[in-house]
Amino acid sequence: MCGIVGMVGQGPINQDIYDSLLLLQHRGQDSTGIATAEGSGVFHIAKAKGQVREAFRTRDMRALLGEIGLGHVRYATKGTASNEEEAQPFYVNAPYGIVLVHNGNLTNTRELTEELFRKDRRHLNTSSDTELLVNVLAGELQSEIPGLELDAEQVFRAVARVHERVEGSYAAIALIAGHGLLAFRDPFGIRPLILGRRSNPDGHDEWVVASESLVLDNAGFEVVRDVAPGEAVFVALDGTLHARQCASATTLAPCSFEYVYLARPDSVMNGISVYETRLRMGDRLADTIAKYTPQGTIDVVMPIPDSSRPAAMQVARKLGIEYREGFYKNRYVGRTFIMPGQAVRKKSVRQKLNAMPSEFKGKNVLLVDDSIVRGTTSKEIIQMARDAGALSVTFASAAPPVRFPHVYGINMPSRHELVAHGRTIPEIAEELGADYMVYQEIDDLKAAILEGSDITDLDMSCFDGRYVTGTVSEEYLAWVEGTQTS
Repeated sequence: MCGIVGMVGQGPINQDIYDSLLLLQHRGQDSTGIATAEGSGVFHIAKAKGQVREAFRTRDMRALLGEIGLGHVRYATKGTASNEEEAQPFYVNAPYGIVLVHNGNLTNTRELTEELFRKDRRHLNTSSDTELLVNVLAGELQSEIPGLELDAEQVFRAVARVHERVEGSYAAIALIAGHGLLAFRDPFGIRPLILGRRSNPDGHDEWVVASESLVLDNAGFEVVRDVAPGEAVFVALDGTLHARQCASATTLAPCSFEYVYLARPDSVMNGISVYETRLRMGDRLADTIAKYTPQGTIDVVMPIPDSSRPAAMQVARKLGIEYREGFYKNRYVGRTFIMPGQAVRKKSVRQKLNAMPSEFKGKNVLLVDDSIVRGTTSKEIIQMARDAGALSVTFASAAPPVRFPHVYGINMPSRHELVAHGRTIPEIAEELGADYMVYQEIDDLKAAILEGSDITDLDMSCFDGRYVTGTVSEEYLAWVEGTQTS
């Protein structure tokens, strides 16, 4: 998962981009990058490994000149987290000069790599699918330009060809030197992208596109709408907005895991409040807990901070059981889910959380987490609760069992890494060391997300094995797993 933002302003944009990336830091901590452009078309790019606050210095910010820019925070789903060359944005010098950032995961990278070499005669210097995407866009844009000038119609025709060639999930933002900012979203709308506007007293509008609405709220932009699946938005340097549907067939099937874990609770995605979704997840989970857990086996409900807190509060409320906070979180340690490598995840759990014995001693505890992926963190947390004096530990997940790889931009590429794959729920409980295990039902999660919305489909592939793009084969999944273990 990554976080992206792009802005067209009426003055220096570097600080706004930086502030936006701080707000999106939860979406990636491996690396970060900012690119700005001056009116003449000169790009200024700064990118580095690590988090936003540690990556950019005053000298970097002073060099990021211009009124138009974009930014990115990354955790690796394609390529290598340790390779600084794969930090975004990516740049190509023709046509005009393009820098691009991308949130998502392309699923036909093998075919595209071959095409770019044999058909487009383009060189790739990394294994990043973002480099593939910017080169496909550049090639299609080049073929649409008869002369020196560029207009929105040519941009939209190029994006239409990108949709025809590229498979998978992608929300992308690009700067085209001397012309403007382009943003587009895959035909299934798997990854989020929202458009906002800020009006100035002089009548000129400023524009923003970002992964989450909290960026707009914080910077004083009004929400215009979500970028539609398959749509492209082009903002010229003078602030004129152009928009066009560029895909021949579209359906909105956003990623369910955004609502479960990835997005911040104060964001609204596709018109659905993340926070209210998590409350509804707790309501439905409470019913399942009551159905499968013997009475008298729970004295207290506790969340695993922070993203499970809304669900845990609703579980306690609906079951009529006391809600307590038993874990203290060290906020200066990163999210373990997006740390590459099992060894790093395991080491960081006890650095991240501390159990308070006064809340556990002599109690039958129900722990609620947003989801369970590999199980490394959950196993450590259950043992911490026992070490703190819990009589018994029931562990509940506000999401269903993660049994299948996620290939659309979340780091779950291999079935053998998933604790729920090939195991029954009692077997998972034994593996993690819990007395009882309870998972959200798939239909309940879908209902919790879509309640009150006119959206009819979701990408729930990691839970149900159905890949909404229809292009993910068993051979592809085996290939992905092979690249992870080789």
